[in-house]
Amino acid sequence: MRIAYLDCFSGMSGDMFLGALVDAGVPAKLFEDTVAALNIGARLEISRVNRSGIGATKVDVFVNGEKELPREVFAEQQTRAHKHEHEHGHKHGPEQVELREHNYSQSGHEGTRAGAPAPHGHEHGRGLNEIREIIRKAGISDGAKRTAIAIFEALGAAEAKIHNTDVERVHFHEVGAVDAMVDIVCAAVGAEALGVDEIVCSPLNVGGGTVKCAHGVLPVPVPATVELLQGAPVYSSGIQVELVTPTGAAIVKTLVKRFAPFPAMTIEKSGYGAGSRDFAGHPNVVRLTIGESQAVFAQNTSQETITVLEANLDDLNPQVFGYVVERLLEAGALDTFALPVQMKKHRPGILLTVLSKPEDAPRLTQIIFTETSTLGVRRREEQRQTLARKWVNVVTRWGDVRLKIASMNGTITNYAPEYEDCKKIAAENHVPLKSVMNEAMEAYLKAVKS
Repeated sequence: MRIAYLDCFSGMSGDMFLGALVDAGVPAKLFEDTVAALNIGARLEISRVNRSGIGATKVDVFVNGEKELPREVFAEQQTRAHKHEHEHGHKHGPEQVELREHNYSQSGHEGTRAGAPAPHGHEHGRGLNEIREIIRKAGISDGAKRTAIAIFEALGAAEAKIHNTDVERVHFHEVGAVDAMVDIVCAAVGAEALGVDEIVCSPLNVGGGTVKCAHGVLPVPVPATVELLQGAPVYSSGIQVELVTPTGAAIVKTLVKRFAPFPAMTIEKSGYGAGSRDFAGHPNVVRLTIGESQAVFAQNTSQETITVLEANLDDLNPQVFGYVVERLLEAGALDTFALPVQMKKHRPGILLTVLSKPEDAPRLTQIIFTETSTLGVRRREEQRQTLARKWVNVVTRWGDVRLKIASMNGTITNYAPEYEDCKKIAAENHVPLKSVMNEAMEAYLKAVKS
């Protein structure tokens, strides 16, 4: 399976993604033709730059002949415009959303960048319907159109929720909408041109600090980015700048199939897309690596991060241990098991291991401390790959029994009757447990053959 791995160790923005695509082999002319097809007064400037010693491709968007504005400059213009409207009694239009596609710090030292005020053609910016229509009329593939619209709708839905308004009432500021359309539509076209079966993404470094925008000073990541990255693994390396932009987050949300560490693959090529800033000792780039996955067997499985809790027990009443296991499972543990170990002073003991969801680990740790004699619990994060699974009901002479069915790539690999169902039936009907389990298995196999 051909995959692309997006490594967001320095965040993610629309222009960085486009740079990585070009650097990885997507023709620059494809993007230039795409921008021309949009017919929105934009053009691209593509160049090679260095970011802390790493060579990368930089993609800049020019709107009406001027390079896009930094977030701080744009915010100042918005503030002046709102003040002017207020002083002259002008009514405010629909909720407007600012979109800036570079990494900026709260200090705003990007003064050498050229910029221009918003044109007057759309006083209240562009709404989603107008943006959809522009994309639909563009000379790009239908698949790229659907992807681009989906990215814009994800962005609009996040902004609508943050600003407590309807998504169709969200209007993107004229210049910001042009920047975003270029980044989003080119991202959709470029991702299609990669010809990969899926895009996998690393955890995202979101940055930190605050940023000044049209709505005032906001914490990083800004609210829309937080909304868009729900369910995605994120962290901050401590750099006090905005590393993941809302548009970058919307692209990740729509294009990425799953999040994982660097996958097992045969690398074919890679590309680096540059952000605007050049941090000392930290390459401000996003990396895109393309190749063939070596884990073909892992298709249609899911991967998740779990927490492993461990404790050594050498002075616990064996009767209490059974109770502890029951409590842990009732409290949400994914699994528990024990191994005999030889401890110091030749004492025999038990190694208690508990698998849990990361959010359940504190509660389960508390139970281990409360219910056992241990003085310490070890904790680590691991990756778990699981087969697709589902439940089916089968009918036995004594009642219904659930069976858990596991499959890989559409092929059933394992099936087993639910122990608790069989145990209950055996007790209520005074029949051997193994008889209930065997009949449940026979009923399932009969149903499959028929």
